[in-house]
Amino acid sequence: MLALKAENISKQYRLGQVGTGTLSHDLNRFWYKVRGKEDPYLKIGETNDRTIKGDSQYVWSLRDINFEIEKGEAVGIIGRNGAGKSTLLKLLSKVTKPTTGKIYTNGRIASLLEVGTGFHPEMTGRENIFLNGAILGMTRKEIRSKFDEIVDFSGVERYIDTPVKRYSSGMYVRLAFAVAAHLESEILIVDEVLAVGDAEFQKKCLGKMNDVTKGEGRTILFVSHNMAAVKQLCTSGILLKNGEVAYRGTMHSVLENYIINELSPTTAFKYVEDISKKAQIQKVKIYNNKSVETIEFGHNDDINIDLDFINRSVKNGVRVNIAVLDKFENVIFITRKVIEGKENNLKIKIEGGKLIPNTYMLSIAIDTPAVELYDAIKGGIQLNIIETGHDNFITGDTDNGIISPPVIWM
Repeated sequence: MLALKAENISKQYRLGQVGTGTLSHDLNRFWYKVRGKEDPYLKIGETNDRTIKGDSQYVWSLRDINFEIEKGEAVGIIGRNGAGKSTLLKLLSKVTKPTTGKIYTNGRIASLLEVGTGFHPEMTGRENIFLNGAILGMTRKEIRSKFDEIVDFSGVERYIDTPVKRYSSGMYVRLAFAVAAHLESEILIVDEVLAVGDAEFQKKCLGKMNDVTKGEGRTILFVSHNMAAVKQLCTSGILLKNGEVAYRGTMHSVLENYIINELSPTTAFKYVEDISKKAQIQKVKIYNNKSVETIEFGHNDDINIDLDFINRSVKNGVRVNIAVLDKFENVIFITRKVIEGKENNLKIKIEGGKLIPNTYMLSIAIDTPAVELYDAIKGGIQLNIIETGHDNFITGDTDNGIISPPVIWM
């Protein structure tokens, strides 16, 4: 039995405008409509690629989206920032209407989108629970039967009679998720907002969503950049790219497609020859044990780095620095080696099992110690280490506060 169906849905926005645009555009649309002709503005507009400067005022945030979701299915929706994931969830939640196409739903929808969506800030947590239940069509008796379970799950019992405008963002999300997950809806839609909560609560939420789909047979649509969470929860997936469906299939195949085609680290570094630099990085390739370029690694996977650089005029060689930093730019470890010669290719391996699951930045620089920095990758290259079902994480030996897991220079 189908729970959701999207049929050729598209969403168009006019940049810099609220609503559809100017009065003249709306009159033009009306004139075409009364004559039985197609909206003229549907023929214009550009693909939603935020990396380039376009010529049109109109952008297709989503374009010709088609899919069917069966009842009880857990579907992960992934893609880069700006791919259209949140817009799609807003359309499915009926927060906004599609420009073209139709959406068919079978059952009540509970959605958790941006922090605060669906809650009235002046009302207390208790009042918002009853308000959300009423919106879903539940009776007061039905909501009351779930009330204690919702409050217990959220962990905000002390503040349940406090207006939610005084809640922290974490408390807000805790209560909002508890309401969405426990009230009687057939379809649960969850955006990336779980990232606001702490690690313990995120784990609790994933466990609840797993119970919802496998134990209660409800349908879940889950958007997240946490690949481990998506892989754990979802059986099938949708990959969005520039507002279009790039791939649809099992969650495993969608993640594999995303890693190979969308998470290539080469996009983070572009070589432009600069002969004024005494030494310069020319190529950086990061790949896994299957020789696939990626920035996504299981915590037991080796991280292989293939580096080309040129030494134009530095005598006695240059020092190559490879550092891994956390998302707060604290150094996790750094390894250095002096290399002689003009043109060099280096292969470096960071052994698996030495970095706990998290997001890191790989930084590469060429210098002469205490003399001059010749070249560096500004901002670094992102690395995502994900859980693979093992708990025996190793972080390496610590020397003066710097973790130094084994690094092999080849």
